[in-house]
Amino acid sequence: MKQRKLVVISAGLSQPSSTRLLADQLSAAAATAAGKLGVTLDVQVVEVRDLAHEITDHMLTGFPPAVLKQAQDEVAAADGLIVVTPVFSAGYSGLFKSFFDVLDQDTLRDKPVLLAATAGTARHSLVLEHALRPLFAYLRTVPLPTAVFAASDDWGANSVEGPLRARIDRAAAELAREVERREPATVADPFALTESFEDMLKSL
Repeated sequence: MKQRKLVVISAGLSQPSSTRLLADQLSAAAATAAGKLGVTLDVQVVEVRDLAHEITDHMLTGFPPAVLKQAQDEVAAADGLIVVTPVFSAGYSGLFKSFFDVLDQDTLRDKPVLLAATAGTARHSLVLEHALRPLFAYLRTVPLPTAVFAASDDWGANSVEGPLRARIDRAAAELAREVERREPATVADPFALTESFEDMLKSL
């Protein structure tokens, strides 16, 4: 079995939250879909709510606290991402955006990303296309074709077999295929020498 790393970024503000519930269902579906392709997913969850103070400290000082640095490293090492935000004022939450603001440039380059959002009403579903997709295109990720939106009504008795379940399974299958066909992510060592010591001496 191939081994790949999936990082789930959940920006719900309450505990529990519908945002985390959707994130968990998406990651479980992705793990199932990946298993059918011969891939075992190591799933790590980043709860942005728990990093709120650290994100602010990083923005003010320019240096990430240890717990935030660990989350940043997990994202950098991910083979695929699931990102889920609640909708506020017809857009992604400020805390959600702030997490991505403090990532190093090119951290997300070419990573496949499953986009998802939650809100109280389906009227906010376009946030996936007019807010989330442009953001992750700008960050040079590879947003998957199927994004998943869940309104309060989607969590009813028919959620197990209803339209939300179908969207979850379709998006998860797309993510699994993208992760399976790619080489494992590699993280460059910022302290690694780009040339040998002998070559550096020759250039003096």
